[in-house]
Amino acid sequence: MAALKGISVDQAADFLRMVAPKPRPQKVKLEKARGRVLAEDVLAARDQPPFNASAMDGYAVVDLITDEALQNEPLSVIGESLAGRRFKGDLIAGEAVRIFTGAPVPAAANAVIIQENVDRQGDLIFVQPDGWASKSDNIRPRGGDFKAGEVLLEAGQMLDPWALSLVAAAGYDKVVVRKKPVIAILSNGDELVRVGDKPKSDQIFESGSHALIGLIEQWGGKAKFLGAAGDSIKAIHKALKNVKADLIVTIGGASVGDYDLVKPALEQLGLQVDFASVNIRPGKPTWLGNLEDGTRVLGLPGNPASAMVCAQLFLRPYIEAALGRYEPRPLLTAKLTVALPANGPRESWLRAVITHDDKGQLKVTALRDQDSSLVTVFAKSNALLRRPFDAPAAKTGDLVSVLPLDRLV
Repeated sequence: MAALKGISVDQAADFLRMVAPKPRPQKVKLEKARGRVLAEDVLAARDQPPFNASAMDGYAVVDLITDEALQNEPLSVIGESLAGRRFKGDLIAGEAVRIFTGAPVPAAANAVIIQENVDRQGDLIFVQPDGWASKSDNIRPRGGDFKAGEVLLEAGQMLDPWALSLVAAAGYDKVVVRKKPVIAILSNGDELVRVGDKPKSDQIFESGSHALIGLIEQWGGKAKFLGAAGDSIKAIHKALKNVKADLIVTIGGASVGDYDLVKPALEQLGLQVDFASVNIRPGKPTWLGNLEDGTRVLGLPGNPASAMVCAQLFLRPYIEAALGRYEPRPLLTAKLTVALPANGPRESWLRAVITHDDKGQLKVTALRDQDSSLVTVFAKSNALLRRPFDAPAAKTGDLVSVLPLDRLV
């Protein structure tokens, strides 16, 4: 079957979601789990706290004395209860146990009198007027945070630092997470030189991989950089032969020029193309294929802006689907601050800056120069402004659709 050409942005994204591997489980140590996606529910193995605990520094008592005459009588301090070292004796009426925040409350105790309300003289304490506690005062009940068997976190949730604290509190030293999809990246072109090397007068620094590696890892994948191959079928074939990855992403060599050799090189590895182009600007030459061994290949244009736009729209859905976390990202609506001309026959995604006015209304400004080779423009942007194909001219104040970018602030 002939490869599809000029498919829509939505169709291309659907393709990437469809070919993503199904989520696979992997057990990792808790200290390696930040940012990972749970593959199984996290259940509480025991109550938290596992005992009645003191919420304050003070004195644990058994009976709450209501007779004012008896309230003036001292209580005998018979021991201490510390966090990690409980009081093991018996507590009866007329006695008290010195207790500290987080420490187990003696079994018979039903309140904790805070230390500010007590005058201590040796092993005797006198409770100040109005200092007596009510029943259960200053006691954190057993299971007050969570109880044994309770579902604390559900499969599919990402483990941020707050969730990790909960996992640790439940006693897990390892968790079952969804395996990161491995994305191999190959840049292509004789004009590229590695950052740190000295370029010739007709060369530029290879930059596209640095953006993609960061985005892949930010979205939950595992990036594997294969380097930059020269403009030869032999070099590209050698770089991509025997690569072990869920998806190979090539940057450059994706168009129809004499030196766009990625597809010819991959034909030696049994390449079958699913779609050959997308009706998008920038990024029309983006393509998706399948090698003989089942490895998928996503071909991105060489210009950095084109590659990053298409990564946002197509690579991110692939990674999220592989993690079982894909949810459609609704576009926001914003007011234009600068008029835009009518759009052509391709859906356009303009690099833009979104802000808020003094009323909280979202505003968007498309950056002036949208040349797809300009890295500086992307570095200034925090959103992509969507223009449907054949959209009429838009004037200042018109509402348009925008996609916020995952910029780290």
